[in-house]
Amino acid sequence: MASGALLARRQLVELLGSDPALPFEPQGEDPGLPLRRSAVLILFGALDRVPAVETVRTVPPELDVLLTRRAEGMRHHAGQIAFPGGGVEPGDADAPATALREAAEETGLDPSGVEVLGSLPDVHIPVSGNLVTPVVGWWGLPSRVAADRTESVEVFRVPVAELLDPDARGTSVLLGGPVPHRGAAFRLGPHFGGSTVWGFTGIVLSTLFDQLGWALPWDRRREFEVNR
Repeated sequence: MASGALLARRQLVELLGSDPALPFEPQGEDPGLPLRRSAVLILFGALDRVPAVETVRTVPPELDVLLTRRAEGMRHHAGQIAFPGGGVEPGDADAPATALREAAEETGLDPSGVEVLGSLPDVHIPVSGNLVTPVVGWWGLPSRVAADRTESVEVFRVPVAELLDPDARGTSVLLGGPVPHRGAAFRLGPHFGGSTVWGFTGIVLSTLFDQLGWALPWDRRREFEVNR
């Protein structure tokens, strides 16, 4: 593993060992759904060759994070870019087990190649009635991934340097929703379809990057219009 990737992994371990917070309020309409326990996998790894932004130096250019695009037919957050994950099932031993099982189902990754580094505090997502545990992993032995075409329709290994590029960052503004939404967001490059990473995924990534010291100053007046 390259020294830059090793440093990024060490920074993740140190942050998770410091009892980090996710200091943001849940946003979105609360329809009063029963609370459901869920977990997502925030999976970092290192690609050998990536089209990363060369001007971003806070992370190594090979560092990447795994994201999916949810199927349009999903009941909640349809069509959005998201971390792989889903609801807890009776056979799951804990939140990491849920996150790994769901990630394997949605992307086909081999869980044995993932090292669980720790978890972030639970986050309540009112619109879907989920109490989500973000599980952070390191992809020590990457495996092939592909969308399952049921819950996910695309799988991306996105260079973190691209997400940190100040020109890729903005504030998402939800159009046509009953409850206003504004939150940190990222615009992916054309080789990822130019999609916007927003909502829970965008806010968690932004908060994580800030706490890791990876973020660069960006124009907080820049707005990305999104649709639920």
